[in-house]
Amino acid sequence: MRGPKPTLINLTDAERQGLEKLVTRHLTPQQTVLRTRIVLAAAAGKNNSDIARQMRVTLDTVRLWRKRWLDLQPIALEDLSVEERLQDLPRPGAPARIQPEQVAAIMALACEAPEDAQRPITHWTAREIANEIQQRGILEQISPRHAARLLKRWTSPAASDPQLADARRAG
Repeated sequence: MRGPKPTLINLTDAERQGLEKLVTRHLTPQQTVLRTRIVLAAAAGKNNSDIARQMRVTLDTVRLWRKRWLDLQPIALEDLSVEERLQDLPRPGAPARIQPEQVAAIMALACEAPEDAQRPITHWTAREIANEIQQRGILEQISPRHAARLLKRWTSPAASDPQLADARRAG
């Protein structure tokens, strides 16, 4: 026995172009591509079961992304882009222990020469930068490994400053 037909997704030209661009763009994460294909198939009039079989996903996944697209569709594209509509919602969890201001202070510290902090070294190491973070009161406590991970996460891989590169390698 068949259930009710799922709500049809009617795409505007801008939405369709945005979705098709996501599918063909080389840097789009595969999870986003899959969600995009689900929405495009739903807009083509396919039912949830057909989409689930074709995309090799669960029926619940297809239902989720059809519903999420329909719920977010009334929001203007200028306020919420096509790609943002296909992102995961924030998940619950413990709040961040390191605030953005503290990360900025750590980054500024990493850009300073160790000699300016009266350190007898020429390049920051993970241990030295962790000690300096604590000494300056930026954070009450931080491990050298965590300090190095923060620097690695918040700097580009092609950082031109050798002190930052050394601090990342030391971690």
